[in-house]
Amino acid sequence: MGPNLWMNIEEIAAVILFGVGFTTLLLHKNMIKKIIGLNIMDTAVYLFLAAMGYVDGRIAPIVENGVTDAEVYINPIPSGLVLTGIVVSVSVTALMLSLTVCLFRKYHSLDLDEILIRMQKEELR
Repeated sequence: MGPNLWMNIEEIAAVILFGVGFTTLLLHKNMIKKIIGLNIMDTAVYLFLAAMGYVDGRIAPIVENGVTDAEVYINPIPSGLVLTGIVVSVSVTALMLSLTVCLFRKYHSLDLDEILIRMQKEELR
């Protein structure tokens, strides 16, 4: 565990969050829990990108006092990717939740196994 562990704490937190989200996505049969697991995974990726894009001692890429040297500023691309990812994630979550509501209205369950059983019974009729 030395001092390098604390230097990479954000990356470690991102990996742990991703693992929690992935296991939630895989192990739960409830649709809402799966959506929550996917959102946790998204958050982990955003944390990782933000942590990788940060450089200690540099500032946001806003030109002040005529300083245009690239070594003074952080790279704005990871921040842009995070913002874009958040917008996409909100859209995907809204779509998943609306489809889950439709499934619940039709099959009166949020359990994937129960929905599949009811779908198969519907096909046999």
